[in-house]
Amino acid sequence: MTADDMLGRLDDDDYPAYTMGRAADMLGTTQGFLRALGEARLITPLRSAGGHRRYSRYQLRIAARARELVDQGTPIEAACRIIILEDQLEEAQRINAEYRRAAEGVKTPPGD
Repeated sequence: MTADDMLGRLDDDDYPAYTMGRAADMLGTTQGFLRALGEARLITPLRSAGGHRRYSRYQLRIAARARELVDQGTPIEAACRIIILEDQLEEAQRINAEYRRAAEGVKTPPGD
């Protein structure tokens, strides 16, 4: 892999660029918190060749949202469920918007 390929991957939100320690530092939380999010199946970090957890920027945004909810007093299991439901709602709204755009594009012929 060339240096250009590696730099391009760093712009990828799904590229697992962050170690568990770095991710915890960035979020201002503990590694145990990140492990708990994994156990709750909110995020599933990829593993390096040596078996170490690696997190993407996308996963860090989800973990930051979970931390926000937990800091507000929400139990971690409930916070994970809330985030999953928020994600499902967002996806449903996106699909509905696509259907609406498609329906608006279909015109009823005159005289019908």
